[in-house]
Amino acid sequence: MQRYFIYLCYDGTRYHGWQIQPNGISVQEELQSCLSVLLRKPVEITGAGRTDAGVHARLMVAHFDVEDVSDEAQLTYRLNRMLPRDIAVSRIEKVAGDLHARFSATSRTYHYFIHIGRDPFLRHYSLEMPYQLDFNRMNEAARLLLEVKDFEAFCKAGTDAKTTLCDVTQARWELMEDGDVKRWRFVITANRFLRNMVRAVVGTLVDVGRGKISMEEFRQVIASGNRSNAGESMPGNALFLWDIQY
Repeated sequence: MQRYFIYLCYDGTRYHGWQIQPNGISVQEELQSCLSVLLRKPVEITGAGRTDAGVHARLMVAHFDVEDVSDEAQLTYRLNRMLPRDIAVSRIEKVAGDLHARFSATSRTYHYFIHIGRDPFLRHYSLEMPYQLDFNRMNEAARLLLEVKDFEAFCKAGTDAKTTLCDVTQARWELMEDGDVKRWRFVITANRFLRNMVRAVVGTLVDVGRGKISMEEFRQVIASGNRSNAGESMPGNALFLWDIQY
């Protein structure tokens, strides 16, 4: 059997996340179904991670095992012809059999987009903030995340995660445009992420930016390891899985 990596992106608006769900359409299901038809045999694919309902991916990587694909470029072309327009495959390539889309990844990067000011063209992919935020304080709080190892306070309760330890290597807010509508993005990279972690981190940083919690209280949230002490989970439509490194 030969292992292949498939590189794709998708608009997650109409999907119940990446992973196959019993009662909702998923990106994995669409991709797996189309591959199985084109290769004329059942194909199972494994993704680099999970994205929640409504979350997008600028880059997702998955792998599948088959006896052989004679022409990867042609399969990519045919797959894109068959897939819905909100999923696009950039390439398929042969990889070593011990390379795993999920477990071989060394880092993942997410971007979360917000804008201050009303813009109807941003509403599907960015969160509109009705109030001003102190991004200097938010970046000061974000830098603390580089010193944290246990992110249990930002993990959705009841998950099957065996550990809540993560190694965050970058976490910062960046100004994208400084005009009538100011756009910002939160960039965070780690070796792994817990379920709902980025959206919970963003919600808590927004509380810092609004002055609802102090820096010391932000530290206490982290130390508590209690999800109920952190901020609300921000909507998924403004979150993108942006990059994966191997």
